[in-house]
Amino acid sequence: MEQYRTEEEQVEALKKWWDENGRGLIVAVIVALGVGFGWQGWQKYTADEAAAASERYQALLQQLAQITDSGDQQEAINMAREIKTEHSRSTYAEFAGLHLARLAAERGDMAEAEAQLRWVLGRADNGSEVYLLSQLRLARVLASNGDISQAKQILNATEAGPYEASYAVARGDIAMMENDVEAARAAYTLALGLAAQSGGGAVNLGLVQQKLQSLSPVEPRELAGAAAPVANVDELSNTDTAAADAADEITTEAPEAQE
Repeated sequence: MEQYRTEEEQVEALKKWWDENGRGLIVAVIVALGVGFGWQGWQKYTADEAAAASERYQALLQQLAQITDSGDQQEAINMAREIKTEHSRSTYAEFAGLHLARLAAERGDMAEAEAQLRWVLGRADNGSEVYLLSQLRLARVLASNGDISQAKQILNATEAGPYEASYAVARGDIAMMENDVEAARAAYTLALGLAAQSGGGAVNLGLVQQKLQSLSPVEPRELAGAAAPVANVDELSNTDTAAADAADEITTEAPEAQE
């Protein structure tokens, strides 16, 4: 009899606990299941979006490869804009912005190139390769537009990391625009040293050497068959060179995408 009352009390205690906590337990279980399924769904969604963005970006690269000097850029421009709009949270959108900046620079629309690069900088992680590359290209575009002060500020304030040599070349080109021969010589010399340490990378060593040599022209020789002297720096059009370099810098392919 005593055992019966004890079991009956346990049942009553269990019923009381259920009345007080049962609903909360059910809600907690439902919430936990919802979070679990929701997380799985979000992971699948992001994976699908990344795959779609990657596919669209590969198609953009193929379209860009088909453009000739006189080719129509519009199809590639439309594809890049669609990637920016439909996959704005992906790194591929940043890459698309870089290509739009390049295309704008190639057709001489530096205002559009600047706008695209600032869009990328507003989304890229500070200090990432995309960020550093966009800063470099923005500095060149600004210099081509005559905003040398801001271009120098960008180049001097940024820790360039793997792009140190390219940043040095850009500083040299801007110094050439200002007819500051000593600063240009120092920048090009630094760029060659950095590029030699890193194996060259994105820096055109031959072109940098040519620029450096142009600052110390060789006197013409009277001997027959002597090589022609290297052109003097005053004979170069610094503004045209900077504009061409701005487009050339932006021609570099975007870094490999991260999944």
